[in-house]
Amino acid sequence: MDMNPLFLGLLAAGVALVAIVILYNWAQERRARRRIDSAFRQPADALLERERVEPQLRAGQTAGASAAIQTDEPDDLPPMPSEAIAEPLPDVLPATRAERPGTAPDADIECVVHLEPQQPVRGDSLGDALAAEFAKPSRWLGRRGRDLPWQAIEGARGGPWEEIAACMLLANRAGAASRHDVERFLNDVARTGSSLPAAFALPDPAAEAGRGEELDRFCADLDVQVGLTILKSEQGQIAGTRLRGVAEAAGFRLNGTGSFDLPDDGGAILYSLQNYRQEPLTVESLRQLSTPGVVLLLDVPRVTDPVRVFDQMRLAAKRMAHTLEGVLVDDNRRPLNDASLASIRAEVQATAVALREANIEPGGPRALRLFG
Repeated sequence: MDMNPLFLGLLAAGVALVAIVILYNWAQERRARRRIDSAFRQPADALLERERVEPQLRAGQTAGASAAIQTDEPDDLPPMPSEAIAEPLPDVLPATRAERPGTAPDADIECVVHLEPQQPVRGDSLGDALAAEFAKPSRWLGRRGRDLPWQAIEGARGGPWEEIAACMLLANRAGAASRHDVERFLNDVARTGSSLPAAFALPDPAAEAGRGEELDRFCADLDVQVGLTILKSEQGQIAGTRLRGVAEAAGFRLNGTGSFDLPDDGGAILYSLQNYRQEPLTVESLRQLSTPGVVLLLDVPRVTDPVRVFDQMRLAAKRMAHTLEGVLVDDNRRPLNDASLASIRAEVQATAVALREANIEPGGPRALRLFG
């Protein structure tokens, strides 16, 4: 049968369009890969520190010609460069397994053992297991039916549970779980499963420890904390009582561990305020303390919408610097200007994009476990 010339023309156009789309996507992928490589391979004096130890507060690129920070707030925020768009990092957390909200087992970042009791069991059957402590945070989860949601098992009143999941985190900021750590967890789970009794299958501890090491290396590139330092002008000192008054007026609250926290309406920590010196800030010490400065610290993976929170912290730092008659500086005591702060903001956004591309939502359950 002869084909209509119009049909042939449309068919040819369709084939050409598909080819163009494939070539375009290939080009975009190459560009995105170069961008993420650039974003996470910086020299030793890079803008931000990605260590798991006490953060070195590197505020970043400075403007040497600027003698002091401008205390007036900008009318609008600087636009983000297109280079902040990043491609997913290595496929340690598969894209097919996006972060699940709530309490479901997360086999991508946890060692998970499913137990199927012969008969539904109540929480009091798991008393010893719930009390056990391991090298990494662990959870016992249960559900009353295969199609029902997972719930945290926290006491004897819950249940009856038709299915149980024992979960231990494979890595966090303290490092990866060792093979010994995994074996101890699995041995405890095996004892519990045998006592119920329940059917279960244990993973290979060496393989699980290997997954933990890989996960730890993967997350190290995303572990970003940003500090903005305020130093008193002319090498002066800030009285502790003055600092406490200014901090509490700005919404900060002493956290009991040596610093101030700024919580959001739901109680989640947005950023913290720390002493420039190593001396902790407490109710008692603030009565006698004097310090040359303070540091506002943003823990990027642990906050929802890191760019918005950085914008809030930047404005708070400017206001506090003005109130305390200080200046915003980098860790070489060089003043920061708005261009320097915009560069830091770009890095915060690049990190947030990379986290989401890796299926780690900033401030979400997975991020809070990995970066805790």
